[in-house]
Amino acid sequence: QVQLVESGGGLVQAGGSLKLSCAASGRTFSSYSMAWFRQAPEKEREFVARITGSGGSTYYADSVRGRFTISRDNAKNTVDLQMNSLKPEDTAVYYCASRLWVGSWDRSDYDYWGQGTQVTVSS
Repeated sequence: QVQLVESGGGLVQAGGSLKLSCAASGRTFSSYSMAWFRQAPEKEREFVARITGSGGSTYYADSVRGRFTISRDNAKNTVDLQMNSLKPEDTAVYYCASRLWVGSWDRSDYDYWGQGTQVTVSS
C-alpha cells in the first residue's frame, strides 16, 4: 500500500511559478513510476508528466513541455513538479499518482493517487 500526499498548490498570476510536491509512504519508492495528472472543472483528468523509478527518464504532455519539470528524490520518497510560465489554462486540481515499475500516460493504469492540490492561475 502506498499513500501519496500532495502540497504546494495555490493562487498565482499568469507567468508565475509554483512547485508542487508529493510525499509517498513505503520503502520501495524507487520501484514506482510516478506521475502528475490534473483535472480542470468539467473536464477529464489528464496526464501532465511522469518519471521513471530511477528518475532517469521523464515524459511530458505537449501542453506543458518546456514549462514544467518533474523530478524525484528517492532518498526522501518525494516527487516534485516545478511549474513555470503558468497560464490560466493550467488551472486545475493536480494529482500525484504511482504505478509499480512501468509508467503510463493512461490514468486508469495507476494504482495509487493523492488527494489533489488546487492550482489557480489568474490572468
